[in-house]
Amino acid sequence: MEAKSVWPELLGKSVEEARQQIGADFPGITVHVVSEGSMVTMDFNEQRVRLFVKDGKVVREPRRG
Repeated sequence: MEAKSVWPELLGKSVEEARQQIGADFPGITVHVVSEGSMVTMDFNEQRVRLFVKDGKVVREPRRG
């Protein structure tokens, strides 16, 4: 079974809900919380998921990389 790489169902969810779901689907992955509009590096890292948030809610589909 291939590991999940995108979580569209987490749009609008709280940071904690998103962290818990991603951790359950992909144990050991690193979750970075980033404010919407912040600059981020363009490197690809399969062991990272970025949560782009505004007002404590996820505003972009979280994805590995």
